Amino acid sequence: VQLQASGGGLVQPGGSLRLSCAASGFELHLFAIGWFRQAPGKEREWVSCIDISERTTYYADSVKGRFSVSRENGNNTIFLQMNSLKPEDTAVYYCALKIIGLSCSLYDFEYDYWGQGTQVTVSS
Repeated sequence: VQLQASGGGLVQPGGSLRLSCAASGFELHLFAIGWFRQAPGKEREWVSCIDISERTTYYADSVKGRFSVSRENGNNTIFLQMNSLKPEDTAVYYCALKIIGLSCSLYDFEYDYWGQGTQVTVSS
């Protein structure tokens, strides 16, 4: 059972990145999947979530309108499309899977499996 986040990198302010969260050992469409981030010296922060229905997505106010989460069931992958990136979006981004319950959560302690994280740096 493994989650792997990828797609991070260095991008200029205003640019875009698409993060991927791939799973082995789970069918991701059966679980709520969250995205979190942690900037240096700061606590881990909830960013977004897609619930089991696939039609309901949630976003932190800081990313609403700029980020979009989606599923690609055929490849068992979740994506986080990040547009209009800002320097304050710089962080390590993690995807996480929630075993219990079908709905999303803002709380990291309610997620059971975590990917290893991918670094996103927004800088000119």
